[in-house]
Amino acid sequence: MTTAPEAPPPTALTEPERNVGKVWIGGITTGMLGLYMAFFTPIQVLLPLQLAEIDEDGKVAAFGLVTGFGALVAVVANPLAGALSDRTTGRFGRRHPWTLGGIALGAAGLCLLGLQTTVIGVLLCWCLAQAALNAGYASLNAGIPDHVPVRQRAVVSGWIGFPQALGLVVGAVVVTMLVTDLPTGYVVIGLAALAMALPFVLSTPDPPLPRAARPPFSWRALLATFWVSPRAHPDFAWAWFTRFLVMLGNATGTLYLLFFLQDAVHYEELFPGHTADEGVLILTLLYTGGVIGTSVAGGVLSDRMGRRKPLVVVSSAVMTVAALLLTFWHTWPAAIAAAAIMGAGFGVYLSVDQALITQVLPAASDRAKDLGIINIASTAPQVLGPALAAVTVAGLGGYTTLYALSATATLLGGILVWPIKSVR
Repeated sequence: MTTAPEAPPPTALTEPERNVGKVWIGGITTGMLGLYMAFFTPIQVLLPLQLAEIDEDGKVAAFGLVTGFGALVAVVANPLAGALSDRTTGRFGRRHPWTLGGIALGAAGLCLLGLQTTVIGVLLCWCLAQAALNAGYASLNAGIPDHVPVRQRAVVSGWIGFPQALGLVVGAVVVTMLVTDLPTGYVVIGLAALAMALPFVLSTPDPPLPRAARPPFSWRALLATFWVSPRAHPDFAWAWFTRFLVMLGNATGTLYLLFFLQDAVHYEELFPGHTADEGVLILTLLYTGGVIGTSVAGGVLSDRMGRRKPLVVVSSAVMTVAALLLTFWHTWPAAIAAAAIMGAGFGVYLSVDQALITQVLPAASDRAKDLGIINIASTAPQVLGPALAAVTVAGLGGYTTLYALSATATLLGGILVWPIKSVR
């Protein structure tokens, strides 16, 4: 007795084989740049200024409260929206509706945010914007495993990686040089994010998921998928843990940079008439230049070699060198060198490690959700890093210990990719 051949999986769940072209890469890169502008410009520029206007004396505590709750919302919203995106059916596809809807709602949240005159109003609107923008990010980020073959993933990951650094600079220029007030700054950033996502959504295919391929829906079953067993999927667990360590090292090394320049480098004494803020801007530009200069190049090299793990280790070692410079030398020249070296290492890491992660996702049917779980490894250090840094600087050896911890976490995160067996 013969059995009927098994039906092939739907297009939305197959492993991509054809390379994506320049238009596709340019579209997703532009969309990511808009999202990173919307994520980082408020944190770096708009929120501090707005909270200072609302409560000058309590601005530091208010900023920590608002950004802390926003980060917690992001940790939940990203994988949850990704999971819902994975299960979306309809003729418009399963990603594009979430990308466009999430960024549109996020833009509306930013517009409302600019009108707030109380700390609680700022907190609520920022959480709304974070939830919506993370929904857009989760679906847009899933475009890599959905459409890009393994042999091309590192270079494409490099293209979508460098906007993470560039978005901060572009957004800061827009709201400080081209806009004159806070409400307009929020509106411009929100509308820019939406406008920069539209070309990709409107011009690229997004194969729909047939209803028959969607598992029966229940919230209990959906939430159960958020536990990915390390025993069943050890490579995914190692990838999550190593990403967490590297991002923790990066967060502890960068989030206290302003205070490092003030208290350890004594920047304002070295350069009378200049503030430590200006020094942070210089270091940020050097760091951004390093990321932009190496992210795509590192991806090209990885794809041509067909190897991921060696380049993750090397890039982590380069970032470790940057942290060690600041461990032993609290000087302005050392800070300049560390910023450039850190950026160069992080650019390669962004592209190659992202490609590695897409190759260890447990199931094609849960790509966006699983990438959202990985995103927790990137987001959680932004919450833990400041707390760890504060305790270390205050009573555990100061900046020497802080950057030694940063170096240790970064190097360990790089070395521990070796147990991953399914990726070379």
